[in-house]
Amino acid sequence: MQKTVTVKNLAILMSCVVLLASCKGKGLFGKKKYDKSETTGWNYNDKNMGGYQVSKSKEQGTGPGLIFVQGGTFTMGQTEEDVMGDWNNIPRRVSVPSFYIDRTEVANVHYREYLHWLAIVFDPSDPANQKIMENALPDTLCWRSELSYNEPLVEFYLRHPGFNEYPVVGVSWKQAHDFCLWRSDRVNEKILKDKNYINKANLKPGAQQGENNFTTKSYLLGLYTAPPGKIKTPKGQPKTTVATMESGILLPDYRLPFEAEWEYAAYGLINQNPHPSIKEGKRGEELASNKQMYPWAQNINGLRDTRHGSWQGTFLANFKRGSGDNAGVAGGLNDRAFYTAPVKSFYPNGFGLYNMAGNVSEWVQDVYRPLSTLDFDDMPAPFRGNKYQKIYKNANNEAEVDSAGKVKMIDVKDEEVKNRRNYQRGDVINFLDGDSLSQAAYGYGITTLISDKSRVYKGGSWNDRPYWLTPGSRRFLEEDQSLSTLGFRCAMDRMGSPEGNGRKTGQQYKTRRQNTKSSGKSKKSKK
Repeated sequence: MQKTVTVKNLAILMSCVVLLASCKGKGLFGKKKYDKSETTGWNYNDKNMGGYQVSKSKEQGTGPGLIFVQGGTFTMGQTEEDVMGDWNNIPRRVSVPSFYIDRTEVANVHYREYLHWLAIVFDPSDPANQKIMENALPDTLCWRSELSYNEPLVEFYLRHPGFNEYPVVGVSWKQAHDFCLWRSDRVNEKILKDKNYINKANLKPGAQQGENNFTTKSYLLGLYTAPPGKIKTPKGQPKTTVATMESGILLPDYRLPFEAEWEYAAYGLINQNPHPSIKEGKRGEELASNKQMYPWAQNINGLRDTRHGSWQGTFLANFKRGSGDNAGVAGGLNDRAFYTAPVKSFYPNGFGLYNMAGNVSEWVQDVYRPLSTLDFDDMPAPFRGNKYQKIYKNANNEAEVDSAGKVKMIDVKDEEVKNRRNYQRGDVINFLDGDSLSQAAYGYGITTLISDKSRVYKGGSWNDRPYWLTPGSRRFLEEDQSLSTLGFRCAMDRMGSPEGNGRKTGQQYKTRRQNTKSSGKSKKSKK
């Protein structure tokens, strides 16, 4: 009897050992199990079998400040009567792939962080660096108006702590674009520090100087070598001290949102779906129940909150109600802001985004053309502004960085792509714009004010009437100019599943065998 019990105990003990070993990704007696290629049968991540490294499939991480926006189709363009008579925004249906976008507009405190970093890395006392700082500084003179007293805003709006959380203004499209690149590098640099690929000393002030500073692209190309951290390479895998894009650790670049993305995100149409799919196995409706005029999430097509309670009657955005009325009457200010308001003011829309109407208008990535709306080629992610580039290579076929530490890029020449089928030009900004011939014949500034430097901006501002609060409205400004009513927020591409939360792409039908197994499990659970 005692012997029988001992054998049973031994069997149980052995099964537990095997179970624990398999839970740790190892076979019996600690032998590591490897994933195998379905193409060759070779092991992945095995230094003794090619050493091909394959990261496990996983969701893309969400960068700081971002909100995930599940893509879809919507009617892009004018929703109100075209009272301006521009005829530049004819409604059409488009599809927008899933992406990420900032929860709020970029605030003064965020932009000052950028200026602080530049001042540390590029010493302003060095004449060679002065241009870098000058190019990044917002134009605070944008607040001046001939018949208004705005000098306090000229002097203090950007730097006073009372305006820390207010949206930065006076920033040109070029400056907003450069901020996005800087933000990408700082976020990825911190990720590498947290994962011990980079020593934390590399983040201290003075550790990086001049062109010798971290950018994601220069790091991946081996043009910038950071002090290494202490990477613990798993047993059986090749040792590495450098992260790659294939590792899934680094995030894609921050950038300005495309016009279609911005407009889609502003509507927050997921709130119009009566039964959205929120988890695997639950099918949602392919339906938007209401047409929206503004970004508000409560099916309100007016400018005030209609819900019963203390919020009833309050304005849902920071805008100008009428001539000479920017804030209302003392004791009952309608939007409680004469100029801008903090970036988390007012009610967020269906995606959780603040101030997609009012407060400040926002730069988007697109080059402006009045008839762009007619010429999209019916592909997802419509966008005008592609000017293709490639990495510059010197006489030794080596990449280089410029004086700011950025990898040098050059434009793709038409000669290089003339035999391609999908595009035959490196610069397609004017592709099918209906105006390229007159531009070439007469030149910018003679027959039109629209050029390749004209960029779209969206949404109404603190000094705009309600007409401009509709997400479909659009205006343009030269990319090197700025306004006291114009700011920006950043976006990021989405890699992988369009629905997020670990949900798979495509309809995952179960086989008959899987259905039989799941049916058997459900019967057992009922018993």
